[in-house]
Amino acid sequence: MDIDWGWIGEHTDTLTEHALIHLRLALLPVLFGLIISLPVGMLCRRWGWLYPPALTVSNIFYAIPSLALFMVFIQYTGLTAATVMIPLTLYSLSVLVPNVVDGLASVSEPVRQAATAMGFGPLRRLLQVELPIAVPIVIAGTRVAAVSSISLVAVGQLIGQGGLGYDIIRGYQLQFQTQILAATVLIVLLALVTDAILVTVQRLLTPWARARMTS
Repeated sequence: MDIDWGWIGEHTDTLTEHALIHLRLALLPVLFGLIISLPVGMLCRRWGWLYPPALTVSNIFYAIPSLALFMVFIQYTGLTAATVMIPLTLYSLSVLVPNVVDGLASVSEPVRQAATAMGFGPLRRLLQVELPIAVPIVIAGTRVAAVSSISLVAVGQLIGQGGLGYDIIRGYQLQFQTQILAATVLIVLLALVTDAILVTVQRLLTPWARARMTS
């Protein structure tokens, strides 16, 4: 395959702009998914009977093809970024809700009892003990959700909101492989960089894990 490096150089600004749009469309849904999943996961952990129906609903959303969901929401939100971000938020729940529940479940009962014995109330124990211990599992799910979202955003170009998906579809229409390859490589790089940033965030939020590895 011949790559037109001159075209890439001339369109660096455009590709950068599309990459930033792509990131916004992909990562905001993950953030919204976390905001929803944290309280839902806490409630599921508090009342176990709530977990199966919550997981079923999130999995049903994930089973619906993205294009079909776009078509449903386009009737209400039009050809806007919301039409892409709402389905991606719903998709993220199928990964994030179980990870929040599993993360909270990983906190051993002796640790909870010790925190209670030290005078920690339920809210303080949750914020200062249980959630920090759950961080590695929650971020592991966030990494999966983020990479998946970055990949799925390109489909949004079918309704005019796809970031780098524009370059993939435009390159296909023009039979111009360089544009397709450039956009694909950038999507992969965005996924790798985002994953690396989340790993760094996990290490910053769990200094005891670094100390244990060092020792």
